[in-house]
Amino acid sequence: MEGGIGLGRRAFIFPGQGAQYTGMGKDFYEGFQTAREVFDIAREASGLDVAQLVFSGDERLNITEYTQIAMLTVEVAVLKVLEEKGLAADCCAGLSLGEYGALAAARVMELPDLFHLIRRRGIYMQEAYPTGGAMTAVLGLEADVVREICAAQEGIVAVANDNCPGQVVISGEEKAVEAAAAALTAAGARRCVPLKVSGPFHSVLLAGAGEKLAGELESVEVKDPVIPYLCNVEAAPVTEKSRVRELLAKQVSGTVRWRETMERMLSEGVDSFVEIGPGKTLSGFLKKIDKTVKVWNVETVEDMNRLFSELTQ
Repeated sequence: MEGGIGLGRRAFIFPGQGAQYTGMGKDFYEGFQTAREVFDIAREASGLDVAQLVFSGDERLNITEYTQIAMLTVEVAVLKVLEEKGLAADCCAGLSLGEYGALAAARVMELPDLFHLIRRRGIYMQEAYPTGGAMTAVLGLEADVVREICAAQEGIVAVANDNCPGQVVISGEEKAVEAAAAALTAAGARRCVPLKVSGPFHSVLLAGAGEKLAGELESVEVKDPVIPYLCNVEAAPVTEKSRVRELLAKQVSGTVRWRETMERMLSEGVDSFVEIGPGKTLSGFLKKIDKTVKVWNVETVEDMNRLFSELTQ
């Protein structure tokens, strides 16, 4: 790619909210001291017993302000075990809160600061727009068509996520989202599926949460990434610390440009991806972008063992 920075051959990618479930990461927690240490750091930084939250059937796991710290803790615990076993990446990215997993892989911040930030991010997003917002997944239309139809609606509704060809998420005021969904269906969308979320994430309605997060970011030390991470809002590599705070603050209300992020990696020579954390959402998106790409999901210790076995063949 002209002007590219050579992202390399292997990428670590980290999922976002919605993939969480009770018991995620438990075999890593039970099997590796490194993973338990990550949970300890998360507990100390957030003031929450994250292990109890993730493993005990706690109903708060699906509430945004708790989901985010839980997901990030599991992702980082798995990441640290993989790194301990010698697996390295040339670049990384994460979807929405998963971008903080990428920050861990790129060593942009110390883990206590990262866990403190994601805890505050979850709280600010939960509080920003407590009622009257909605998100809907739009299947079967491309992002440009969805943007055009959203722009024609009264009220606030816009593209929140461009995940992969044929899967776009819209976000905004409930009535505007419903009107857009009806118009999108009439325009040929295969399905419009309302999402069970607690706010209109990645829309301008969350701008206040981004401003609060910007205040938190000022007190945190940021370092140059040891490997490039690709940010959600620009779908471009971040290689210097100077822009990290600005981009993370914008990300809360900005569009997650995931399809473009993956296309950028592929165009710059990435040919294998390791999805770190619960679920296979990102692996599914990737296969819709490029059916030939090699992608592994590491959700369990068994997954990790299979990955290492296949890499050594």
